[in-house]
Amino acid sequence: MTRDIQTTLFDIVKSKIAGKDSLGMALSDVLSISQDAVYRRLRGETALTINEIKKICQTYDISFDALIEIKKGNVVFGYPPFDSYDFSLESYLEGILEAFQKLKKLGNAEIILSVNNTQFFQLLNFPQLVRFKLYFWAKTHLHVEEYREQLFKHEKTSERAFELGKEILQIYNAIPSKEIYDPELMRGFLRQVLYYFKSHLFEDPEYAIFLCERSLLFSQHLKEQATVGKKFMFGTEAPASGNEFEMYLNETINTDGTFYYKSNDLEGIYITHNIMNYLQTEDKRYLNDTKHILDKQLANSSIISIVNEKERNNFFYDFDRTINAFKRKIEADLEI
Repeated sequence: MTRDIQTTLFDIVKSKIAGKDSLGMALSDVLSISQDAVYRRLRGETALTINEIKKICQTYDISFDALIEIKKGNVVFGYPPFDSYDFSLESYLEGILEAFQKLKKLGNAEIILSVNNTQFFQLLNFPQLVRFKLYFWAKTHLHVEEYREQLFKHEKTSERAFELGKEILQIYNAIPSKEIYDPELMRGFLRQVLYYFKSHLFEDPEYAIFLCERSLLFSQHLKEQATVGKKFMFGTEAPASGNEFEMYLNETINTDGTFYYKSNDLEGIYITHNIMNYLQTEDKRYLNDTKHILDKQLANSSIISIVNEKERNNFFYDFDRTINAFKRKIEADLEI
């Protein structure tokens, strides 16, 4: 194993433990060797043996085949496979919370988001919208068998799901973020609501009106955060300091949803994949390319948080008008 590949392997392990333990202590346990012996390997004074490589790859779910093929144009991504989901709101939120808890432990973390249609973390302010989005994904796109004959029901979000969403929001709100939005915000979500209404997939057709009304509250809350440049939970007030929120408007379209994070010790990226799944990597070359593109997107977009009141008002006026247009279509059909 070359020095570069050995170093890359250690970097991957470091990203996976994400501050839960020291790298020396973690590898000492995995390899059953002293920490001094581990640090000789970390410094490159001693090469890893084949058996040690195997233990590390198996313990941390690392593809060695992909590792040794790393070269320009090849990137190793991780992702949660479909069979790891049970498609409940609780299990989906648990996976997101785990990732945010790791990020919270990192020093001076910051986030850049490119929002493609739906800003999921902001949507957590309204659990009913999240519940519908996850249900639509599982039933309509993935054809989960247990949902095949079901209609979408108006049910209260479970206490567990509510608490999970609240924990995620608290961490997300505490981390400064720059977020790039476009004119397509929530259009896809609203089309999903209309599709379920037209297809008679709501147990109570008027629930489609309720989702539109919650979307209007989502718009109002997002605008309030943009106005003061602070993130805060729906139903609370903006903090006196911290929680910086920079909202940018890209007047064309964001072609993907990208979540870039950086801290003193770690840098990585999540990319939306297969509608609501994601890919994740810490590949340095790929991160540099992605950060370069995000910086270009920011430069080509207009900041509408705190400043540029006219552009901010126009954006949210159009957003509200779109939501109300979908709402009127549903109301007109209900009156027939």
